[in-house]
Amino acid sequence: MIGRPALGEHGRYYDRYVARVPGEDLLAALATSETAALARAADPALTRHAYAPGKWTVAGVVQHVIDTERVFTYRALRIARGDATPLPGYDQDGFAAHAPDRPLAALADELDRVRASTLDLLAALPPDALARVGAASGQPLSARAAGWISAGHDLHHAAILRERYLP
Repeated sequence: MIGRPALGEHGRYYDRYVARVPGEDLLAALATSETAALARAADPALTRHAYAPGKWTVAGVVQHVIDTERVFTYRALRIARGDATPLPGYDQDGFAAHAPDRPLAALADELDRVRASTLDLLAALPPDALARVGAASGQPLSARAAGWISAGHDLHHAAILRERYLP
């Protein structure tokens, strides 16, 4: 079991993601991706649907969740392995501008594979590595917190997909 991050293991901005995750076990929370499930169940005709001008498409949201989980898993790996190099932020809109145009089913499959890789990494880390704190985007971040943030970020975007994109 990988419990919730302690105070000081992540910047305050990420509280909103960690708070979305139910339960007290990160590995259980990461067992499935709600965003992947929604993408898999969505009508393929909605792939390029955006709820308003200038907003990401459904496919863009799913790609964003994939990209962000990869970034946070990379951060977790670097921090867990003791790399003290401060890690930069990333431009989510810049990534979105270069996202490939792919079917929702393919994106859902990719997100499931990325999630499985995240689980493999975090499940293999010893407690001291999970609790190790580094710096990312100018804020403290532990390997454990990176996992909780990924889980909550997925839930955050699944809620947006349900509320604004998918009938």
